[in-house]
Amino acid sequence: YADLTMVQLDGGRFATSDLNDLYRRVINRNNRLARLQEILAPEIIVRNEKRMLQEAVDALIDNGRRGRTVVGANNRALKSLSDIIEGKQGRFRQNLLGKRVDYSGRSGIVVGPKLKMHQCGLPKEMAIELFQPFVIHRLMAICGNNNTRDAMKLMEKADDEVMQVLQEVIEGHPILLNRAPTLHRLGIQAFEPKLVGGRAIQLHPLVCPAFNADFDGDQMAV
Repeated sequence: YADLTMVQLDGGRFATSDLNDLYRRVINRNNRLARLQEILAPEIIVRNEKRMLQEAVDALIDNGRRGRTVVGANNRALKSLSDIIEGKQGRFRQNLLGKRVDYSGRSGIVVGPKLKMHQCGLPKEMAIELFQPFVIHRLMAICGNNNTRDAMKLMEKADDEVMQVLQEVIEGHPILLNRAPTLHRLGIQAFEPKLVGGRAIQLHPLVCPAFNADFDGDQMAV
């Protein structure tokens, strides 16, 4: 479990997850309870140790939900398992429900009044990544060999020949543009890409209402 791994900092100190401290409390109290039972300690002491063990387990699962909040350095409440799972940055929404997708991109949108309504301006820097497999395949055919490495070296140069190949590739490949939140089906639409300079996606102003988009910093995904 990567989040529990200790990371060495400058000066010989270590950074560690809050969960390590909470797990350590559970293990120590469990071991102490086992020793008390071995030496046949009085029932009241064993019962008190069981209660403390239960409190340590509760703090590990949901710190502060029941009983006193366990704090660490600087009097900061330690993050428990429930804190790591819940919320936008939690395991479910960040790592399970949301995934990075190959051959996709995101950028800000700017107005492209010279575009047709079915067209969008796609930055060359983004297009070369989105259509990488098709460009490499075409370059391999042009070079007359099956060496992917040579084709990738050519593509990295991004010279006029590569841009010409990219232009030929995108003519037969429409792209999908999406603006979150996607509240209805018009939140995702297909467009014919046109290569443009810069890093912003260009959009015809008349298609903005369907996306509920404007040009004050909105971003769209490809």
